Amino acid sequence: MQKQIMISRKTFGLLIAGTLLSVVLTLNLVRQVAAKEPGEPDIYKSLRNLTDVLSLVQKNYVTEVSVSDLIEGAIKGMLQSLDPHSGYMTKDSYKDLQVETKGEFGGLGIEITVKEGLLTVVSPIEDSPAERAGVNAGDQIIKIGDEFTKDLTLVDAVKKMRGPKGSPITISVHREGMRELIPLTVIRDVIKVKSVRSRMLRNKIGYVRVAQFQEQTTEEIQQAMKTLTKGQKLSGLVLDLRNDPGGLLTQAVRVSDLFLRDGLVVYTDGRLESQKQKYYAHDDGDEPNYPIAVLINGGSASASEIVAGALQDAGIAVIVGTQSFGKGSVQTVLPMDDGAALRLTTALYYTRNGRSIQAQGITPEFIVQPQRFPKDSEELFETEELSLKESNLPGAIKNPTSEEAPAGQPIPQRTKESSARGTSLSEALTMELPELLKLDPQLDEALKLTEQWITSKVKPVPPKTPEKVASAKDTLGKKADPSSDSNE
Repeated sequence: MQKQIMISRKTFGLLIAGTLLSVVLTLNLVRQVAAKEPGEPDIYKSLRNLTDVLSLVQKNYVTEVSVSDLIEGAIKGMLQSLDPHSGYMTKDSYKDLQVETKGEFGGLGIEITVKEGLLTVVSPIEDSPAERAGVNAGDQIIKIGDEFTKDLTLVDAVKKMRGPKGSPITISVHREGMRELIPLTVIRDVIKVKSVRSRMLRNKIGYVRVAQFQEQTTEEIQQAMKTLTKGQKLSGLVLDLRNDPGGLLTQAVRVSDLFLRDGLVVYTDGRLESQKQKYYAHDDGDEPNYPIAVLINGGSASASEIVAGALQDAGIAVIVGTQSFGKGSVQTVLPMDDGAALRLTTALYYTRNGRSIQAQGITPEFIVQPQRFPKDSEELFETEELSLKESNLPGAIKNPTSEEAPAGQPIPQRTKESSARGTSLSEALTMELPELLKLDPQLDEALKLTEQWITSKVKPVPPKTPEKVASAKDTLGKKADPSSDSNE
């Protein structure tokens, strides 16, 4: 009996020794592999640093903090450090996103981003509580209620501004040219975003305004076109994408397909094969063959830039206004098991001619500045903050094709000055046309270019500036530069 027990202990000891030897050999093998790949980070060491920090915070922080809160904060910080558009969505904020893309949600009605750690308004949604309260594009939201917003994430900011319909919230904004913060009280409402508005201009030229690309945007445009063409045929169209912050990529493709007969609309390129996608137009037999002018400005981003770029590259439209925002990245929402989700930048998108819009935007062939008013009065409905661009955002991804020449050369146009007070776009759509064109030089120029195109049967080409003429003289007799403007 004693012998059997001693043998069992000996066997057990050998097993333990063998197991320890196996672990040592495995760790040694891991170290050897890591040594052969010096570029690979020691993920286990980094994770140990993270757990050490968690432990130190738990033991030494002034108040008790739960591990789950610390981990959630670490995740948010990790994603926020990647680029301005990646982020962590809690279960509630993920549900809010799903509701928002369907075009109806509760809140103030503003598109915001983070610039230099400050919440900054890209644009207020048309006819929203925020627009009615006087929120302008470019406003920096310094306080939400009594709480300062410094370094507040987009997800947290949206959560704080959402609330029951009819409940008031005061936001304090800093506006360029103003010394004091401006308190604005907004009455929350269910935001029903009307994606498309339309009206007739003159000479059978229609006007279609797209506020945001949502699930029903294509159908709304088709319905607007039917309404405009009722009893008559359009001779031209002005497509207004100003202050359109974007939305669904699929809708940008479908809207472009309404006007393009064939060819590439846009393509995406990322690390994974699944992120390398190409989207094509299809000949449905009902594409318009009349002149089109597309209006863009610094508030035109993402999906609106895809549409403008597709029509510009195809040569079927003139682009009028000012440089667009420059958001050329694709965000994929990756759901998690606990109901939360990651909003992760997974690819960049490119126009059919291979241009990346990222941190550069779309350059109009005809640059026309918006109407400007004195600082002590309201600005026009198309308020534009020129410094608010994707390229100015901390951590913005650089443009991979920035050395390429833009498709259109900017031609400075006149800027009309007036002391008249501004108005909202929804109100402007009901104005008499002469009054509207007087207040909106960008629309005025787009309409004139469309009429010129109809009359001459030739797409308007920006005239050469003196600088460009001089440059042409300097290069006489030399081999043509393949990257020069094809429109010239």
